[in-house]
Amino acid sequence: MISKKYSHSLFMILMAFGMSVIMSGVVTAVNTGIQNGFLERHFHSFIFAFLVAIIAAFSLAPIARVLIDKITSK
Repeated sequence: MISKKYSHSLFMILMAFGMSVIMSGVVTAVNTGIQNGFLERHFHSFIFAFLVAIIAAFSLAPIARVLIDKITSK
């Protein structure tokens, strides 16, 4: 079992994975259509999107925490 101290990082990785799968699939389908070679095009766009999403999630998380603390009550 994975230690609880990694739960936040695992959450961000899983969210980045899920969002990347959905968004790369939608954008690929809109731009190129769902026809021959869709899964290959989707896979290639997913790899790029996932790497960007991971970097964005870990980079923006501290900023988002500060903003959430400012707009929520204690």
